[in-house]
Amino acid sequence: MEIEPATNEWDQPVGWVVEGWGPKPVPVAVTMPGRYCRLEPLDIERHADDLHTANSADDGRMWTYLPYGPFESAGQYRDRMGRFASDSSIAVFAVIDAASERAGGVAAYQRASPEHGSVEVGHIAFSPRLQRTVAATEAMAMMMGHVFNVLGYRRYEWKCDALNLPSRRAAKRLGFTYEGTFRQAVVVKGRNRDTAWFSVTDGEWQRMEPAFAAWLAPANFDALGQQRQSLSALTTEALASMPSR
Repeated sequence: MEIEPATNEWDQPVGWVVEGWGPKPVPVAVTMPGRYCRLEPLDIERHADDLHTANSADDGRMWTYLPYGPFESAGQYRDRMGRFASDSSIAVFAVIDAASERAGGVAAYQRASPEHGSVEVGHIAFSPRLQRTVAATEAMAMMMGHVFNVLGYRRYEWKCDALNLPSRRAAKRLGFTYEGTFRQAVVVKGRNRDTAWFSVTDGEWQRMEPAFAAWLAPANFDALGQQRQSLSALTTEALASMPSR
């Protein structure tokens, strides 16, 4: 179902009125507790050693599509992530596993536009022990929910190298809609990068939030930890009757 655009006095199609709109808060890193993990503002002194140790289980491929890494030493990692954490233009989180209380990955809010209510999730670097876990999905759900439920944003973006198929699949699984590819967008590590764009809107999140809650519920997993319903199925069903803007 598509919504007909409004028209102005010259019979030109125009966007709908966003009632009561005003600039929203700039995203900052705050602690977010969950069932399977906890998000904390990245603190190099507290988190760097755990993160470097966790990342060391990777053979280097987790850094292929990121603009930095892999790191040969803990010192290199601490130096790079220290500069990263102190960058006031981004809000960086450490993902803490609830069972082990050890940091296993990072993610950030970046390219925020408070005046338009838009922000991107990026710099996602999940170590092997965090990848493909329930905690990893919960971390992404908490970051998305904070943007819409707490900050009142209208748009949440995910961008990745168009050749990064795992990232593209993750975006779709999390309910992001593919919007297109910017060709020759940037040069990363001396190589061309075409950037694939995805997004979730506030209206979509309202429908998807119960789907995330259902997927993350303990009842959705059997005694072996296998999911009973997939997140993709739940989010697809939630968005099936979403009006098209």
